[in-house]
Amino acid sequence: MSGELRVGLAGLGTVGAGVAQVLSDHARSLSWRAGRAIAITAISARDKTKERGIDFARISFEKDALALAERKDVDAVVELIGGEEGIARALVEQSLRAGKHVVTANKALLARHGAGLAELAERHGAALKFEAAICGGIPIVKALRESLIGYGISAVRGILNGTCNFILTQMEATRRSFAEVLAEAQRLGYAEADPTLDIGGGDTAHKLTLLTSLAFGTVPDLEGVAMTGIDKVTPADIAFAGEFGYRLKLLGVARRTANGIEQLVHPAMVRARTPLADVESSFNAVSADAGEAGPFFFQGRGAGRGPTASAVVADLVDVARGAFGPAFGRPATELAPARREPPDARKSAYYLRFQALDVPGVMAEISRHLANELVSIESMIQRGRAPGEAVAIVMITHEAQHVAVVRALKAIAASDKIVEAPCMIAMEAA
Repeated sequence: MSGELRVGLAGLGTVGAGVAQVLSDHARSLSWRAGRAIAITAISARDKTKERGIDFARISFEKDALALAERKDVDAVVELIGGEEGIARALVEQSLRAGKHVVTANKALLARHGAGLAELAERHGAALKFEAAICGGIPIVKALRESLIGYGISAVRGILNGTCNFILTQMEATRRSFAEVLAEAQRLGYAEADPTLDIGGGDTAHKLTLLTSLAFGTVPDLEGVAMTGIDKVTPADIAFAGEFGYRLKLLGVARRTANGIEQLVHPAMVRARTPLADVESSFNAVSADAGEAGPFFFQGRGAGRGPTASAVVADLVDVARGAFGPAFGRPATELAPARREPPDARKSAYYLRFQALDVPGVMAEISRHLANELVSIESMIQRGRAPGEAVAIVMITHEAQHVAVVRALKAIAASDKIVEAPCMIAMEAA
């Protein structure tokens, strides 16, 4: 291709400023890789005068981001505004209708509207690229869409949220409570003032939805994600996990089963000294089971100026080279409808913790309710005697139906010997 790729940049926050800096500082090497120059010709941001350490004086400024979609001197729009509706959605749709390529880090938008946007891009001959939307600088989108296609993917598992991984890592290291470590994460800038999207699992669900579509060729199905956050995790559960030889992680899991596609976001026990278990602090990681090609593991920083800007620029280089195809790896019209695995088909081994009065018959009562639901115990820890006081009874079950374990716990919780709601955490192969 001849002529430079002219970019309209919408959003000059941390990542947007990082993208502008990379394109400026590495212009020559990027042009070698792209086969032509890549230059920002127009920008849009809330505040034109804010100091960002970059000279934008010679670049056109648009107060209304939608104007980028209409400019004749813009070939590709980078959307870094965020949000699944509003100006971000309107900008992406208008840009694609105008035949302009779109690069975005907007996971929420794509998880909710990805199939429609992919179809719009194909209809107008434009690229829709989103490497930066999942795990920052980890090139997992390109891997699933282009590299690991020989034998197909049977499952993907990932630590997709750095905030949650930081919190769980610190809780394990310091034995402090969830609330204490969350407050520290907010002070250090790892967690937002309102951390609900992170700790509740919503951020992970957005990313998992996109991974599922890429891995299995399905329409993104955010509503099909079963989601549990980390706010109920206790230092005791993390400590007991270690005694059993596991670590506790918030995982996004998607796998193909005989009954459909299972999508889970949940705290899970991962066997210690395995790749996912060893991911520390705010790092992200994804493992993919690729049939005869074997398992693959990707790890890196999942957020921040540098990693995310790097992913955006990599997408721009692909666009400049003309190296793009369907957004989710197959034509939008060929994406299969999401066939969800029925909830009553889900199976796993489980970690269970009960706070029970240390009185005769309590263990027999717990065992009876589990046996009634065909839930068998693989291993167990029961603390020393404290007659009449509450003690922890902790166990790992053999594989059992999720709904059966839930029924058993409901019956156990009704006992006057159980002093708080039982804890249930899935065991996850890694």
